[in-house]
Amino acid sequence: MLDLLPWFAALAPLSLLLPALVPEALADRHAARLRQWALVAALAAFAVAALTVATLLAGGRAVPGPVVTLDAVSAPMFLLVSGIGAVVLAYSRRYLDGEPRQGTFVKWLSLALFCTLALVLSGNLVLLVLAFIGTGWALERLFLFYPGRPGAVLAARKHQLAARGADLCLVLAALALWACLDAATIPGIRAALTPPPAEAPWLLHAAALGLALAALLKSAQFPAHAWLTEVMETPTPVSALLHAGIINAGGFLLVRLADVVALSAGALDLLLLVGAFTAMFGAAVMLTQTSVKVNLAWSTIAQMGFMVMQVGLGAFAAALLHIVAHGIYKAHAFLAAGGVAQGPRPGTPDPLPLRVVIPALAGAVLLTLTTGAALGMPATTDPGPAVLGAVLVMALVPTLAGAAMSGGAAGFRALLIATAVAVAWFGLQALAARLFGPALPLHAVERSILAPLLSVLAVLSFAALLVLNVARRARTPSRRVAALYVHLHHGFYVNALLNRWLAK
Repeated sequence: MLDLLPWFAALAPLSLLLPALVPEALADRHAARLRQWALVAALAAFAVAALTVATLLAGGRAVPGPVVTLDAVSAPMFLLVSGIGAVVLAYSRRYLDGEPRQGTFVKWLSLALFCTLALVLSGNLVLLVLAFIGTGWALERLFLFYPGRPGAVLAARKHQLAARGADLCLVLAALALWACLDAATIPGIRAALTPPPAEAPWLLHAAALGLALAALLKSAQFPAHAWLTEVMETPTPVSALLHAGIINAGGFLLVRLADVVALSAGALDLLLLVGAFTAMFGAAVMLTQTSVKVNLAWSTIAQMGFMVMQVGLGAFAAALLHIVAHGIYKAHAFLAAGGVAQGPRPGTPDPLPLRVVIPALAGAVLLTLTTGAALGMPATTDPGPAVLGAVLVMALVPTLAGAAMSGGAAGFRALLIATAVAVAWFGLQALAARLFGPALPLHAVERSILAPLLSVLAVLSFAALLVLNVARRARTPSRRVAALYVHLHHGFYVNALLNRWLAK
């Protein structure tokens, strides 16, 4: 049975390719049948993915084939993408009810799903590159579902600039890998780099840098993030699939070829630097947004920044766990976004004094570091989980600090909640390392002082952001703080400058 899984896994994406090959005019005439075929194909792919994951969890061996690779990296992504694809196809049936060109929508959505599944299952560089390029091309067609909307056209043009740059970087990286290692398959590349060389040749460093640049452009990292916040002119199912699946292509590329990336300190430092800045920038802008979907878009930018930062710290298992968790959360958030306006509005919480918040932030960092060290993941050796764990616990501070101010049982309960979150976080990291570890390099290359320095700066920056947000709510903001929030709300006008350049 195990030997047949690669065949089933290959047929699942191919069945989604059939609706994509139907001409648009014919697709619109038979939209209901086309949607039914695509949904059945996505459900079949999900069933194969679930069987693959269950087989690997039961102790089955990985199948590192030259065309389809089923292992601890591809299997969870296979399950994630096929599951979200099936949900999005089912959701779009009601969402687009009465809309013209429904068949065209299903056609390009099926192509996007096919390319994404082909990307996560690819066992060689040729298929990997073609699928990587195809995801961007199919996504641009979905952006233009309403071709008469100027915002949709602008978003598609911005994405095209970033995607073509990412495609070029990946093609050059693949050529460098083939020339350096004389291997074009994923298993062949892993075998050539096991054990890792004492000193990597310059061509391998060039390949790692190309992979890093391709991932940064694909994952909407600053300053290539502008298109992601302007895709609201597309139907909601497109946003759900984009933010939960396709946007992860850059991160998956880094994890899939982690054996190459882990050998280049320059590539890791670049990922760490850009990812840390993008995470802080995206989180800061997100706090100023009033639109639900725009807020979710900036949240995705920040989350992709944290994911890239984890790769830069050599925490490949943590990055893959982040991709899976973020994909599930963001798909639900976008598909349920329409119900937010209809639900009850939460009341404005009482302002918190800074004399409570600042010590609570310091306590959150201390709690995270202590928990990580106690569970065998100290920040000195595993900075990736420690940094994001500290940010996660600090994000709970405004809520928990309010409970702690009540004193007594409420304060003790807040401490227990924070401790439970920290333990659960590091427990998940340990589980991810155990599950994904066989398909990932054990350790990254020795790093410079940049890694610990940026890790500390990231934690301090997030703490400062929380303090600034609490201070703004606690009292009438000064003119400078109010001006800063206006600039943040507009993303420091990066989009405006790019729009002006594109208009010329």
